[in-house]
Amino acid sequence: MTQFNETVARLLLKQLELWGVKRIYGVVGDAIIGLMDELAKQNAIQFIAVKHESVAAMMASAEAKLTGKLGVCLVTMGPGLGNLMNGLGDAYLDKAPVLAITGQAPTNKIGTDYKQYIDQQELIKPMAEYTTLLTNPDAIIDVLVKAMHTSLEKGSVTHLSIPKDLFELPSTGKLQSKATIIQGNATAFNEHDIEQVLSIMKSAKRPMILAGLGAKNAVNEVEALAKIWGAGILVSLGAKGYFRNSSDNLLGGIGQGGNPHAKQLFQQADVVLLIGNLWWPEGYVPQQARIIQIDITKENIGKGIQVELGICGMADAVTPLLTESLGKHEPNQEWIAQFKEVKQKWDLQNEQEGLQPNEPLHPSRIMRAIENQVETDAIIGLDTGDVTVWFNRNFRSQGQTILFSGEWRTMGFGLPAALAAKLCNPEKQVIAIVGDGGIQMTLADLLTAIRYQLNITVIILNNHALQMERDKMIVSGNIQNGVDLTNPDFVKIAEACTWKGYNIKNISELEPTLAEALSKESPTLVSIETAPIVHPETK
Repeated sequence: MTQFNETVARLLLKQLELWGVKRIYGVVGDAIIGLMDELAKQNAIQFIAVKHESVAAMMASAEAKLTGKLGVCLVTMGPGLGNLMNGLGDAYLDKAPVLAITGQAPTNKIGTDYKQYIDQQELIKPMAEYTTLLTNPDAIIDVLVKAMHTSLEKGSVTHLSIPKDLFELPSTGKLQSKATIIQGNATAFNEHDIEQVLSIMKSAKRPMILAGLGAKNAVNEVEALAKIWGAGILVSLGAKGYFRNSSDNLLGGIGQGGNPHAKQLFQQADVVLLIGNLWWPEGYVPQQARIIQIDITKENIGKGIQVELGICGMADAVTPLLTESLGKHEPNQEWIAQFKEVKQKWDLQNEQEGLQPNEPLHPSRIMRAIENQVETDAIIGLDTGDVTVWFNRNFRSQGQTILFSGEWRTMGFGLPAALAAKLCNPEKQVIAIVGDGGIQMTLADLLTAIRYQLNITVIILNNHALQMERDKMIVSGNIQNGVDLTNPDFVKIAEACTWKGYNIKNISELEPTLAEALSKESPTLVSIETAPIVHPETK
């Protein structure tokens, strides 16, 4: 007679551990108690208990974006998964590898009128690359490995729902090691394809490079290529933290909040090289340019932007090959002078914007103060809203890592991202830059920082409104309706959660108070009275 030594719950955790999972974010519920029991019996994987399921998914997404590894979240059935969906939407659209594990009704109640029961596969289908219901204990390793592999290979959300009664049942499943994948390098490309790319690049009179998050590990290589090719560099918000503002060819960000003078220049480009970037904003697009794209994932080539040639490979392998192959290329000096004039113009304007003495404080002045005080290798959890566009416009990066909700653009992302970042990198300075609207969506998880001793700093731009929406109403001539906020005293709430809290109302307090808050070896919250300025690029 076969002897079973492992339960579904125990095997699940051992398989996650084998693939390098160190944390699971979640909220406890009745349908996952069997798995919670096994979590309590081991020390390899830490369960991070948060206040709301959406925060659990956002933290898993932020960890996946930060590390490139699998993020995992765990909730109960029904409303647990329902609340999880917002955070999973962020992972789905930003292609972060996240595995969601949810409890489900006991097997003898599936399909009945049992409390909280819903067909979870149908609910999550629009967001999950793979979702399944575990129906037999012996299948746990097979479906789990398929989910993890799919998430990591495709940069996608996957999902397992496990009936409550299966967690404690024995299983014959056997652990599976993670395969070692050797990435192809640039020298493996077809020589003819490279020749085509080089031919187009050499024909350029007005070349531009648009770098995204996929250029993260190739910053020096991209800058070297831009120099020899004579190209200006624009970056998406995802790449902003990796390119230093002092870089000779860097013009700044693209789109709302980026370099406002770069739009006209970019539209003149005749060849554009996309490096690890899938998106550009409407109105920036050069109409006649030939487009080349470098991306590590084949399915991303031509997705969202029509390209002429695509190179599937790692940016840090491809760009040196292109630089070397360009050889003694003679760049267009007139174009170089033109984009450097745009760079100089914006650098001067940006510097002046960051010195504005207004009270309540101008968002540009606040971003400059943060820039002056934050460490060069800090991790910044950036929320969605008015803070996003002001940060993109005026924060001049020196190498910081920026975590944000790129395509889903959910409010409330900043705090969960900072919490996850501190768990992943406890040695680094971590801050969250949030609006007063966004922080109120996840305010309860200030207590998560206390529970796990996460010394982060939250900076709130407090303008008492959903300012981005108010800006759009003002610009379009609509009545301002539903955008005013009834705010609590954020400092008192922080202190009630045993955080250290600061209120800033005067410009003389700004930088000294930020410096003090960032120096504390405890969680700190800074609320800054912020002027309700309409962003100049609001449409």
